[in-house]
Amino acid sequence: MNKLLGQIARFGVVGIVCFFIDFGIYTALNILFRSIGFDSVFAQYYLLSKLVSVIVSMVCNYLLSMKFVFTRKDDMSRRREFIIFVVLSVIGLLLAEAILYLGMGIISPNWPWLTGVIGWWGALFNMSQAGAEETFWVLVSTAIVMCYNFISRKMTLEKKEA
Repeated sequence: MNKLLGQIARFGVVGIVCFFIDFGIYTALNILFRSIGFDSVFAQYYLLSKLVSVIVSMVCNYLLSMKFVFTRKDDMSRRREFIIFVVLSVIGLLLAEAILYLGMGIISPNWPWLTGVIGWWGALFNMSQAGAEETFWVLVSTAIVMCYNFISRKMTLEKKEA
């Protein structure tokens, strides 16, 4: 049990580092896209931002996870290991994208009480309503995908103990 808790803690540290990479790139791209008017051309610009940020953080996550979190399987090549990691990450990305789309495109516009709560929360951090909604849904998707990532990687990539 202590080994599992240590592994979860290391996964958490790797996740925090990769979260800041992901969130930083996502936020920077959203600011860039809005400043150049790309949001008026492609209303779901935040999905493109998320795609780019996840790809960069996924590579960092693979390198850190396989070095500090999971014990490699002896019978699995690094190429196969990376491909499995990428497939699992793509599933996580699709899950994150679906949560962002549902949150930003369906839930927020149709649940005004939630939009009000998110706006109030965003005002505490001096965010616009749109910025607060994006941030809220990114945090929700990150939490859900983090749980999926740990479980799926542990089940498929880690060497089983005797």
